[in-house]
Amino acid sequence: MKNKLMTLIEKPNDDFPYYNDQPCHISGMQWLFVIMAVFVGFFFLVTPLPYVETLVGKFVVSILFFAVPLASLIKVAPTGWRAIFRKVGGRDIVSMFFYAFLNIIVTLSAGVLVVKYFGANANELIVNLGDLSSSERVVFFIRTIPQLFGEEVFSILIFLGVLQLFSSKFNCSRCLAVFFAWLVCAIAFGAIHLPTYGWNVIQAFVVIGSSRLILTLAYIKTKNIWVSTGAHIINDWTLFGLAILGASRAAG
Repeated sequence: MKNKLMTLIEKPNDDFPYYNDQPCHISGMQWLFVIMAVFVGFFFLVTPLPYVETLVGKFVVSILFFAVPLASLIKVAPTGWRAIFRKVGGRDIVSMFFYAFLNIIVTLSAGVLVVKYFGANANELIVNLGDLSSSERVVFFIRTIPQLFGEEVFSILIFLGVLQLFSSKFNCSRCLAVFFAWLVCAIAFGAIHLPTYGWNVIQAFVVIGSSRLILTLAYIKTKNIWVSTGAHIINDWTLFGLAILGASRAAG
């Protein structure tokens, strides 16, 4: 089991940035600043303010969601902040689809079990897609792009910050540090979805947390946030499309 886990996440020749001072050093206090910015960005996304209800306002907060934490990363790593981004090749595009559909299988399976044994709450955003006009749906799909990218920035920066914490402060092996960072990232992602699913703890941490494990795995394997973002968009757009199709059939 240990060998399989190491095969999954140990790639010494293709390492994660920052925790090993490559391509630059980020101190513990600087990581604290970045993680605080991550949650400030999330605050902008979820805080009910009057201007947010407008179409422009919704785009603005979606952009702030990723812009604030990225700005903090640029501040602490002006020469190395691009390390989370890599060029996208054909193999990366294949990886996006692979992890997206793996994610759909895993989360739908987890969802079936949670519904059966614990009960689940609907995502009102998805439920209401059936009531939107065609043009409103197009705008909705476009608007999800910056938000889903923001969710990846939120998750990957937490992952990298926790990776450094466990590696440098707790003296964990690289493999173990990656494993703990992977779990903490999933827990944080599940936590921010608690309001979306009516504070259903099991649903948020089991279903949404499982989704995050797969999406973060896309980053772990490729070290490229564009791959996890692409997988996230494909995953969510597929689910949105199925919801619209289901609503159309129900109406017909």
